[in-house]
Amino acid sequence: MSRLAFLGPRATFTEQALRSMPGVAGAELVPCAGSPAVLAAVRDGTAEAGCVPIENSVEGAVPAVLDGLIADPPLVIVREALLPVRFAVLVRAGTTAEEVRTVASHPHAIAQTRGWLAAHLPDATVVSSTSTAEAAAQVARGEFDAAVSAPLAAGQHGLTILVDDIADNPGAVTRFALVAPPGPPPEPTGHDRTSLAATTENRPGALLGLLTELAVRGIDLTRIESRPIKDRHAEYWFHLDCTGHVAEPAMGEALAALHRRCDRVRFLGSYPRAGNGASHPGSDTPPLLVGGSDVEQFATAQEWLAGLRAGSLA
Repeated sequence: MSRLAFLGPRATFTEQALRSMPGVAGAELVPCAGSPAVLAAVRDGTAEAGCVPIENSVEGAVPAVLDGLIADPPLVIVREALLPVRFAVLVRAGTTAEEVRTVASHPHAIAQTRGWLAAHLPDATVVSSTSTAEAAAQVARGEFDAAVSAPLAAGQHGLTILVDDIADNPGAVTRFALVAPPGPPPEPTGHDRTSLAATTENRPGALLGLLTELAVRGIDLTRIESRPIKDRHAEYWFHLDCTGHVAEPAMGEALAALHRRCDRVRFLGSYPRAGNGASHPGSDTPPLLVGGSDVEQFATAQEWLAGLRAGSLA
């Protein structure tokens, strides 16, 4: 039986997302205290794969997860899930709104309910917790008066729903990623996403050059953001999500071109996109050679690309 780690404790949105993914039925699900602990469990072999929240439609990416994916040894994303997020205020039985002086939740949940909390619980102190479910557990233990959590957590921890549906943006969706050690990526479906991170020399046009390698091949960039390189002042990793799969000619040549052009490229996986099943532009686009022209650079980049397709990140 496979072991899959997730951001715990039980009844988190992450557990719900993990259970929605194909192939999870029958696996042993192991809760971990924080997303870094999930990634560590996968790296040390405690779990075969791990599920973490990676991006929210309101607050954006989860920095700890982006930073964790860049660490060594490498990990790749093999699956993703989208989960509409519904928040409720959970309290111990008999607690009224007037008695709520402290509210606990995960920082992303706090950010998504900040307006409601300010309007309806203006005197309450809001405290961060490692997850929405852990916040509910803390309320059950008497550490806080209320938690912003999933309604499911009320039954898990013997709490009462004081108010339901409190999100400032009711249509908010969180994206979750299943990460695993490097291996051959899932077969292309025509509706895939490729994630990567890259660093470039600090010079005029460096980022433009990186993006051009994608644009000229018809590859749709769906997300880009920067994260600081921890031991280098004013230097950054650029995290990118693109439509397409490493096995496709256009994406493969784009990755090889980035390998030639950038200081470092970290391949973070090609995997089926959650959501609409329409095929992506560029899946049948032939490769267009742009960027560095040195023969040795091309050979090295093609060797690196062949390794990605075979499941090696060396």
